[in-house]
Amino acid sequence: MARDVHLLPKAHLHLHFTGSMRPATLLELADKYGVHLPEALSGGEPPRLRATDERGWFRFQRLYDIARSCLREPEDIQRLVREAAEEDVRDGSGWLEIQVDPTSYAPRLGGLIPALEIILDAVETASRDTGLGMRVLVAANRMKHPLEARTLARLAVRYADRGVIGFGLSNDERRGFARDFDRAFAIARDGGLLAAPHGGELSGPGSVRDCLDDLGARRVGHGVRAAEDPRLLRRLAERQVTCEVCPASNVALGVYEKPEDVPLRTLYEAGVPMALGADDPLLFGSRLAAQYELAREHHDFTDAELAELARQSVRGSAAPEDVAARLLADIDAWLAAAG
Repeated sequence: MARDVHLLPKAHLHLHFTGSMRPATLLELADKYGVHLPEALSGGEPPRLRATDERGWFRFQRLYDIARSCLREPEDIQRLVREAAEEDVRDGSGWLEIQVDPTSYAPRLGGLIPALEIILDAVETASRDTGLGMRVLVAANRMKHPLEARTLARLAVRYADRGVIGFGLSNDERRGFARDFDRAFAIARDGGLLAAPHGGELSGPGSVRDCLDDLGARRVGHGVRAAEDPRLLRRLAERQVTCEVCPASNVALGVYEKPEDVPLRTLYEAGVPMALGADDPLLFGSRLAAQYELAREHHDFTDAELAELARQSVRGSAAPEDVAARLLADIDAWLAAAG
């Protein structure tokens, strides 16, 4: 009998803020504020999405923006973070790095600095209440001007002692160039933050190379398209750059047709570290443990290999040494237990 992946200790390194929301919470908040939700968000099933063309990506962003518009008060932020932590604990996570662009919440929360402080306070409280180690990765939006990214990078560095551990770059990687954001990432790296931009999802392996060459990435959000370039795979493996792979998301957005098409085996056997992530459970319908179940069911990962994936997630995280050591020991204990 296979071991329960919900009990496998792991780190969660790719979870977006609004996308972490429970569907029931979205319905309650929409009712609270009189927000009309389209059927795709209120029908009880994950929306049918396909973002391989610009129209599909626009629809995905529109749904995300509607959901985000339901987060208006500090208590809404607190609820979202607490529930995201509870869901992660239920899925065996011992460490969560939640990704947020605070500019998206600033207009309703009193400005950029108050928005980030409300988010960080909520993370600190949820971490204390649930026992889950939690930190924040501040992400710029590549659809906006690079000057805004620099402002965000400076803000992120300023709050490095309050729970910000990294700096990212999200949204449609087919738009603009990574190098336009190189100064923002230099600010973040010089301030001691981990560089973790998105790349290699909707665009090919070249976007992963750009993350490495132009932004100094130590982790890459997604990165799966690197599987198309053996030289790039070797480079990622040699540098031990962790790819935050989100299998269910890749299929939902049409990056791959079927779960078995996601190149988990290719990355794993090339020695590229991976951290499986849920991306946006609100829109894709599955959380962290389900990604490990997908690896087992569709790619024949053994329990020993799933344990190694969990170790890779911990090693790729910004968890303090004592937390990482405890999680790694707990992973060994999970594997040692009878299946």
